[in-house]
Amino acid sequence: MLRRSFLRTTALAAVASIAMLGAAHAENPILKIGFVGVTSGPAAAWGTSNQRSMETRAAWINETGGYDIGGTKYDIEIVSFDDQKDPKRAIAGMEQMAQAGIHYVVGPNVDDGAAAVRPVAEQNDIMYFPYAFPKELYTAPASNAILGMVANYQSGPAIYKYLMENNGVKKVAFVAGNESDPLSQRDSGAAAARELGLEVVSDSVTYQMDTTDFTPVLLPVIQTAPDLLVLSGVSPANAPQLIRSARELGYTGLISTETAQNAAVLAEGAGELANGFISVGGASTPDLASDMMKEFVTRYTAMFGEYNDESNTKVYALEYILATMAANPAAIEDIDAFKATMDTFEAPNPFMVGDAKLKYVGSSSFGQKRQVSVPLVVNVYKDGAFETLFVAQVD
Repeated sequence: MLRRSFLRTTALAAVASIAMLGAAHAENPILKIGFVGVTSGPAAAWGTSNQRSMETRAAWINETGGYDIGGTKYDIEIVSFDDQKDPKRAIAGMEQMAQAGIHYVVGPNVDDGAAAVRPVAEQNDIMYFPYAFPKELYTAPASNAILGMVANYQSGPAIYKYLMENNGVKKVAFVAGNESDPLSQRDSGAAAARELGLEVVSDSVTYQMDTTDFTPVLLPVIQTAPDLLVLSGVSPANAPQLIRSARELGYTGLISTETAQNAAVLAEGAGELANGFISVGGASTPDLASDMMKEFVTRYTAMFGEYNDESNTKVYALEYILATMAANPAAIEDIDAFKATMDTFEAPNPFMVGDAKLKYVGSSSFGQKRQVSVPLVVNVYKDGAFETLFVAQVD
């Protein structure tokens, strides 16, 4: 009898303790941050990296007591919407965020979607962080969009110049999918190449996004004998197919893209034929990664069973949103307060070693600060993993 009474008392105490912890945790108000982007289809890796990065960081924040904004600890809730790379669905997703009273949204991941949601964002006081490159989204009079990464017209010239100086590249060819994003990236890439003095030997060949046999697409391009083949705006699903076809046609030159890629997808789809493929990587190399970045990678991997190097960049959007709110708590409900804070905002960068700072940039490209500052890390693929080729910075 005594033992049963002791066990019952102990159990009740444990339940009470858990209840008290739950009550204490529940005292934190909830701050909802949205994500509208592509998490299915050929470009799924781009949006999945966003969503998983946000969910990993939010869970970490909540586990450690919440995020302090103006002396109040907030639990972070990520509200996600898969737009399937469809502008109409992106609009529906942003409208859903507006109905939920969400003022800060990460995404969309492509040009069409980012442009399509602009009216909804502006009409409903939503700041959004697209991973899309049209300059009109970030140039006045537009003011609600903040570029969450380095744009192709910033990374492309840096890649071409590096390859000119280190690999003797003189002739370049461009291939693009027949959609607005890759076509736009092709055009800006070709213009940048010409400005650098490269000979553009092909910039008119396109392919349909559902193409499975790229041999007839690439044959006329390979026949121009470029030193560098640029796969403009290529999706992670199409990249290995294009690389494989180019190599099987006998192309031995360099291949690059200004979009982020997935090492596991390259390994599965192209194997060793992808060795030497150059792409924009995450914003943190092993040498740059702080202990906090390393812990982020560990937590992400534990949550999802794998890691995408692109998340080294995608981790930043949520951090910028929360840190800017912390600098001006009025921004939680007032996006004008957020905008006013951006020009002078600066905070320690928790994901990099040294004295790196979180700050907004973009004055050179957009005439106003509408871009997060993350390092431009360019990778080269080798035997199933990315290695750092070089690191640069964008103003």
